[in-house]
This record gives sequence, structure tokens and C-alpha cells, in this order.
Amino acid sequence: MPTHAGHPSAFVQVIGLLVALAITFLAATVGGVASVDAGSFYSQLIKPDWAPPGWLFGPVWSVLYTLMAIAAWLVWRKVGFPRATAAISLFATQLVANALWSWLFFAWRLGALALVEVLVLWGLVAATAVAFWRIQRLAALLLLPYLAWVGFAAALTFALWRRNPELLG
Repeated sequence: MPTHAGHPSAFVQVIGLLVALAITFLAATVGGVASVDAGSFYSQLIKPDWAPPGWLFGPVWSVLYTLMAIAAWLVWRKVGFPRATAAISLFATQLVANALWSWLFFAWRLGALALVEVLVLWGLVAATAVAFWRIQRLAALLLLPYLAWVGFAAALTFALWRRNPELLG
């Protein structure tokens, strides 16, 4: 319920943040199901020297998912759903693409398709950041670490696919 000038009350804002976190971490969970054996699979791969250790991915993704949720919440809080439909739709689409990558790479071991998909994901994150920028600049800025990490993930996906054709056919 709005308190004044159409801004949601503090209670509604907290509920909105909790919903944004829940939806974002639901996407993380969907991807996580595909990644249940990611640690052992990742350890088998021939990796470039610049590849991070497997233990780093969990903490990095936890921070990124939290930033993504806060960004979406800031957009919603600023203008509400009717005025943010396109931006929130892009956000939801990139969440689906994010979860899909784990299935393509870890569960189904389709390296080439995972590479194409992570490039599409990067484009979706960039488009989401642009859409968020038009509504709430801080929200867009919160997506920049995610955009950088997905770019890094694309390079790593390519390197792993090329070095491990027998595992990532």
C-alpha cells in the first residue's frame, strides 16, 4: 500500500525485497541442481592457468545473485511493475538463461552450446543493465560485477570446451 506519492510503504518494500531475493535464488537453485557434481567434474577438466579454483564459484555467485536481487528490487521500488515491465521481463529472462547455462555445461556437457548460451546471457545482462539504467542508475551499477563475471565465464567456457573435447563434446 502506498504511503505517499505512490511510494510503497516500508513493509511492502521489505516484502518486495524478500520476493526479489526468493525469485533470484530460486533461479540459482535451479542452476545448482544441474551443478550438483560440478566440483568433481571441474576438477577433471584441463584448465587454463587463469582459471579460478572450484571453491571460488559458490561465494562469487552468492554475492552476484544478491546484487541482482537488490538491483531488481530497486527498479521495482522506484517505479513499480507497470512502468518497469520491460526491464523486469529482461531481468527474468536473464535469470532463466543463467540457470540454463549450468544445465548445458555441467549436466548435459554440451560445451559449444554452453558457449553460445553464455554469450546470449552476457547480452541479456547488458540489456538488463541498460534498461535498469533508464529507471534507477544504482540498480544498473549493481549489475556490472555480474556482467564482468559472465564475460569471464564466457572466456572460461570457451577455454574449457576447446581443451576438453572428450568431456564437453
